[in-house]
Amino acid sequence: MPKMELSDEQIVELILQLPPERRRAVLQMLRAARDAWWQRVLAEGEQQMRCLCAERGLNWDAMTEEERESLVDDLIHEYRACDP
Repeated sequence: MPKMELSDEQIVELILQLPPERRRAVLQMLRAARDAWWQRVLAEGEQQMRCLCAERGLNWDAMTEEERESLVDDLIHEYRACDP
């Protein structure tokens, strides 16, 4: 089957032409894909924070929310200090 190249605007126009129930189904599929992507991003970010903590002798899972926020704040300041 040949692959079609469509612009974002063309895709939206096609979706808007669907009957309401099919449009709703498309939006639910897109929402599910977005939610799965977000869960992956969160899991990867949390794993990266665990690694950064381990490098600093800290335990991400044992930290309070305030300690986590303080660590993130410190990391941001360190990054900005190194940014030319």
